[in-house]
Amino acid sequence: MDNLLYCLARFLIATVQSLPLTWGARLGRLGGIVFYYLDARHRKVALRNLNRCFGREKKPGEIRALARENFRRIGENYVCAVKTASMKGPALRRRVEILGAEKILRTRQVPSTPIGQSCQSCIVAIGHFGNFELYAHAGQLMLGFQTLTTYRALRQPALNRLMQSMRVQTGCQFFERRTEAGLLRAALKPKGVMLGLLVDQHAGDRGLAIEFFGEECSTSAAPAIFSLRYGLPLYTAVCFRTRLGHWRIEVGDEIPTRHNGQARSTRAIMEEINRAFETATRRDPANWFWVHQRWKPVSRRRQSARLAPGPDNAAAGPDCNKEPINLGNNPG
Repeated sequence: MDNLLYCLARFLIATVQSLPLTWGARLGRLGGIVFYYLDARHRKVALRNLNRCFGREKKPGEIRALARENFRRIGENYVCAVKTASMKGPALRRRVEILGAEKILRTRQVPSTPIGQSCQSCIVAIGHFGNFELYAHAGQLMLGFQTLTTYRALRQPALNRLMQSMRVQTGCQFFERRTEAGLLRAALKPKGVMLGLLVDQHAGDRGLAIEFFGEECSTSAAPAIFSLRYGLPLYTAVCFRTRLGHWRIEVGDEIPTRHNGQARSTRAIMEEINRAFETATRRDPANWFWVHQRWKPVSRRRQSARLAPGPDNAAAGPDCNKEPINLGNNPG
């Protein structure tokens, strides 16, 4: 069965990559609306999440229209991600722009050294916005950076190898979040490294209980902890769809990790990231991944931990070197 799935997936990938990007985008949108009507479970999750966030602001018909467009966008994004994985240089730049790249590049260089060796490394908190696989292409689009990110391996080894063979074409280095934490830490040592961490999905019992759209949800503190631990600047980045088959990645302002010379708490830092993601979601509601159960109930263990003092509420300071990094449960 594993080999059959592998052959089928490889055939579908080859077919999609042979199509013009615009054709693939239209095909993906068609597939997305078909799944809206066939996939009742994820349709209910999306409608429930949209009502949770916009039920007081939008009418039921508007909520349903948003859900349908969200499924179209998801279909478009998945098909386009397969196509853009094989795109290089000028072809990719005609489809993707990065707004705010100067925020990362300015004052990050050392004079008289090649750009690829002079950029200070940084951490970027990212989410499942638009064609989120495009984050991996940032190294091609922003000269001077080696991009890194984490992923969760698929259960089928052959399909996982196929997925990774596609992703490595972007030039990004991928690290399995459960088994390759040591390799990731070593990869952060050179200059010119940009680590992107997806942190907009449920992070389990070890995540911080932080508000998103007014309700608490488990949030990974990984970007804050990595930034504090390695003394690296921290940013957010959001991928917006500008039109069919075109995207813009917008880099947010640097998020301060220290105040008056003292480390800020991981909670305060992640609250700022969640606010930035909420603003981006409100700007284009259909652009986010509503089919994920972001607001899962908090377990009794988490409720007990929330009442006790601990690193969630304390300033990280030197303790951030001991605090475990929860990379979250979201698929990579």
